[in-house]
Amino acid sequence: MLSNFRTPLMVLATALLLAFGGCSNKSKEIIGSADKLYDSAKKASDNGNYRDSISYYEALEARFPFSNQAKQGQLDLMYAYYRNAEPESAIDQADQFIRENPAHPRVDYAYYIKGLAQFERNPNFLERWFNADLTQRPPIDARKSFQAFQTLLQRFPNSQYAADSRQRMIFLRNRLAAYEVYVADYYLKRGAYVGAINRCKFTIENYDGAPQMRRALQIMSQSYEKLGMTDLATQTDKVIRENYAGLVQPDEGQKKESWWKFW
Repeated sequence: MLSNFRTPLMVLATALLLAFGGCSNKSKEIIGSADKLYDSAKKASDNGNYRDSISYYEALEARFPFSNQAKQGQLDLMYAYYRNAEPESAIDQADQFIRENPAHPRVDYAYYIKGLAQFERNPNFLERWFNADLTQRPPIDARKSFQAFQTLLQRFPNSQYAADSRQRMIFLRNRLAAYEVYVADYYLKRGAYVGAINRCKFTIENYDGAPQMRRALQIMSQSYEKLGMTDLATQTDKVIRENYAGLVQPDEGQKKESWWKFW
């Protein structure tokens, strides 16, 4: 009886020893000089093992916070967070780097990663799969991403990340304009004509060139008509004719493309 009871205890003890042994080996891997930790983190990242890379970079920053390796590691860590699908951590890391190193020669990269982390938050896989209309969703992440890329372009117009940031801003501008026009149309249908006009004005002033501009002008014209402001309605109609004469509406003879099809 005693021997039967002892057998499972031995199995349990062996398993615990193996588990602690594994932890011990892992802790030995983390221990090392700043150079060794950085090299291990970089190797893991290059191999696509971002989880281990994050562990090494975090250990490097904790043990050698003032080393040159740790400074470079802070930049690499935000990228590892981004690639490991941890956008909040990537954004926090980018914000910390920007706050602590405003004059660093690579601070533009921190703005770029911050913009990317926000950019890829929506739409998610299921929304793309089911072709969900995200126009009706408040574009909080899109607006933050736009601001990050905009800051990068304003402060570092010659950055190597400027061209890609500019393209993403065009995409985000269309996303933001689509939402503003959706809200303006909502106001129009419910008789809130002044609100519809103000929303359209904001869209035209801030997102010039977006595909939604004609619809914004149409909503303005209809709202002016409802308010009895025929002169302004006529002027708006003239702008529509001069800028969009001969163009086919997205829903007239052609399929409307989803705003999110950036890739």
